[in-house]
Amino acid sequence: MIGKGAYLRQLTASTMPMQSVAMGKEIEGSTPPSVFVGSWNYPDVFAGPMVAPMHGDTTVMDMPEAWISGNKTQDEIIGYRMNLIRGKQQVNAGDLDTRFVGKLQEISLSASSLESEIAFTSTPQGQSFSEEHTPFGPSAPIERFDIEAGRWNHDLEKVFYDTDLKAADAVMDLHKDGVPFSGIQKAFSVGTMGQERGRRLVPTRWSITACDTIIGDRLLTAVKKQPVIDTWRVHEFSSLNNHYAVILMPTAWQYEWSEAFLHVLGNEELVFSDHEGTKKKTTYSPLGGCYYSCKMAVLESLAREQRQAGAIILREARKGYVPMGVFNVRENVRSAMQQPASEFEGIQPALRYLSEKFTLPVTRFIEEGKLLRSVIRERQCRLGDFIPAAG
Repeated sequence: MIGKGAYLRQLTASTMPMQSVAMGKEIEGSTPPSVFVGSWNYPDVFAGPMVAPMHGDTTVMDMPEAWISGNKTQDEIIGYRMNLIRGKQQVNAGDLDTRFVGKLQEISLSASSLESEIAFTSTPQGQSFSEEHTPFGPSAPIERFDIEAGRWNHDLEKVFYDTDLKAADAVMDLHKDGVPFSGIQKAFSVGTMGQERGRRLVPTRWSITACDTIIGDRLLTAVKKQPVIDTWRVHEFSSLNNHYAVILMPTAWQYEWSEAFLHVLGNEELVFSDHEGTKKKTTYSPLGGCYYSCKMAVLESLAREQRQAGAIILREARKGYVPMGVFNVRENVRSAMQQPASEFEGIQPALRYLSEKFTLPVTRFIEEGKLLRSVIRERQCRLGDFIPAAG
């Protein structure tokens, strides 16, 4: 069967071109604030700001936390992103003492949008869609780049000047202080936190998973000390051509992420799954960053409730789905966890209930999900128990 990575490459390649903003070789506008650090040819990477050709507050264009909760449509989100023009310049990830990198740090630490001017060496072209990072519009190398002076976010400023604080501790402190994940991740990616000698640029895609992992691991340590929930729960949420179901089990922490792609490209019905038991996963998940984004979102909710549970999450991406980054998973699962739970006496009634909510037969999730199959086997259920009765 085709792997998820190969499938997503097909999917992003076939994504219908979206109309990007028309522009020339110079732009005056506002950065939300937003930066992007590429991963190609690391440690010599292409980094730079992303700027919209409009003035004023553009914060919403690069704040995924506001999109799902604000009921933004897929077209609205893509519209925001296609209006962000990426400037890029090659820099070494370990060389932070340059004016250019200093400006990127100014942007990432800013408490608000910043007025910016960019001249490019050529007219920006193209666009980028990915399952790992949010889309953006045309890009081109930078010839000249200036930003206005701005006020820094106080919490980000504090960790920037604390050069004895480890990066993981800084990420967790910022999360506890309520700094949006997107703000933490951007500051992390441009080397504004961590012990002085260890600071460096981190490609945007890597920094997203790093922050999800750091926060998730710290939350898991706390969650494992909490009492286990006493019933089976299902939390659900739908948006952006996806349906999510979080099954919480009255067990010690264990975790499985299963995602189905149903007729997105054509007639395909693909299910990908990965899991971990009571011990932390030691290898990078073949499902990519969404595995860690989902895990963090569930643990965030359990930590807030001061409870422990096992978690099996099912996702169905349906026709019309467009890859827009792992925020899609993190913010949808966060939204699911905020919905009132449906409670059940076991896995059988929970899955029978969900069989009415997914287009794909729930048995397909069972076939691909090792943890789910194990839970079913332990309770001596049969596959036929999860097929809804006719009528």
